[in-house]
Amino acid sequence: MYPFASIKAYQQQLFAGSTSCKEAVEFYLQQIEQQQQLNALVAVFPQEAKQQAELLDAKRKAGSATGKLHGVVLTVKDVIAWEQHPLSASSNILKGFHSIYNSTAVQKLLAEDAIIIGINNCDEFAMGSSNENSAFGPVRNKIDESRVPGGSSGGSAVAVQAHLCMVSLGSDTGGSVRQPADFCNIVGVKPTYGRVSRHGLIAYGSSFDQIGILANNVEDAALVLAVIAGADDYDATVSTLPVPSYSEELLSSSNKPVIGYFKQTLQHEGLDEEIRSSHFAFIEQLKQDGYEVKELEFDLIDYIVPTYYVLTTAEASSNLSRFDGVRYGYQATPVKEELTEFYSANRSEGFGKEVQRRIMLGTFVLSAGYYDAYYTKAQQVRRKLYEQTKLVFSEVDVLLMPVSPSTAFKIGEKNSNPVEMYLADIYTVFANLVGIPGLSIPLFQHSNGLPFGLQMMTKHFDEVSLLRLAHTFMQTYKAG
Repeated sequence: MYPFASIKAYQQQLFAGSTSCKEAVEFYLQQIEQQQQLNALVAVFPQEAKQQAELLDAKRKAGSATGKLHGVVLTVKDVIAWEQHPLSASSNILKGFHSIYNSTAVQKLLAEDAIIIGINNCDEFAMGSSNENSAFGPVRNKIDESRVPGGSSGGSAVAVQAHLCMVSLGSDTGGSVRQPADFCNIVGVKPTYGRVSRHGLIAYGSSFDQIGILANNVEDAALVLAVIAGADDYDATVSTLPVPSYSEELLSSSNKPVIGYFKQTLQHEGLDEEIRSSHFAFIEQLKQDGYEVKELEFDLIDYIVPTYYVLTTAEASSNLSRFDGVRYGYQATPVKEELTEFYSANRSEGFGKEVQRRIMLGTFVLSAGYYDAYYTKAQQVRRKLYEQTKLVFSEVDVLLMPVSPSTAFKIGEKNSNPVEMYLADIYTVFANLVGIPGLSIPLFQHSNGLPFGLQMMTKHFDEVSLLRLAHTFMQTYKAG
């Protein structure tokens, strides 16, 4: 195995001369070639990656200034624009399309000497919790290839899990970074809404979407977040707040934070019994170790998933209307002469079933007779959730919650019941509804042999406290 434990350790080896960027790229290309059955990548760029590695090796040897991510080998989800490279959102409707510009996140990665080696498979237009809704076929979990890796950033998670790259970018609209991290035994970070520019991220739900990071450890995620976060003239929703040096803050001294959890989340009937008992045991361990832990009432939990799906499908219905086959993308053959038939044929054949389902749901809740009953009401619930969340963080510093009601399930197991799949998002969509940062860290092991993680959340733009405590927990409580 290539000697990669962390970005910091890898870069120390680079500057000591005991390895090179070219050797790293060759290792990861070999891993990608040997593990194609996982279907984690939809495009790989070996020559380009090797050339970039050689340039960086020469730059380092010449004593030139190097970037914060010098030589780091990354992959990016197939919804994040990378200039002159394929960008399809894992959908047939964008088959063959190449991006004409860089997303801000990719631009910042490249500016800091990162090497992008490939593009990750994902649920079509980031809609799904299993990475089975892809025009390229399902991604397989390396721990058990008969199981899903989670979604929609399943390819990004498996790329990190299977050592196909060092770090990967995903997107998180309702848990699409944290849940795959949970299923794949890695770290997944969703920053505060607006912390990272969405410029160049194909929109699913514009008021929910956020680019996130999948990594082997908290330190690497913190370092990458510091690079991609910050103000951007191309995104009116991005924050202009200063970006802390997250990785340097991990070890800074601080008092033990007050920790809270919602009683209703751990008592929910859909939660696996072993996941429940592991969380209660962990809470008791925290108390023994001197943390103040508060049990909180949260009576809105049953409204979270319905509110999320009303609002995100409404936004998806609007956002995906641009994909019609007129200017780019899929055109049905023979081409229909009548405009309505032309649109209908392109979209019916180009979009997959799950995307069609969500567009139809969104169109319904936005329709004249139902707008107030569904969309307006959901916005009111979202406001209530936001206000209640502010009260929660006036009592506690960090909120703990399960990531998913179950461990990774079998491929095809939930395909016949979309509602069951939607309900599995009960613990992750909360952070997106209210815009707070959240992450998943791999702490637990189920008796079925599969891993599961701990979800942690803090108030808006307090990623420092979130990452610091996650790092402490990983150092203190991570088994093995």
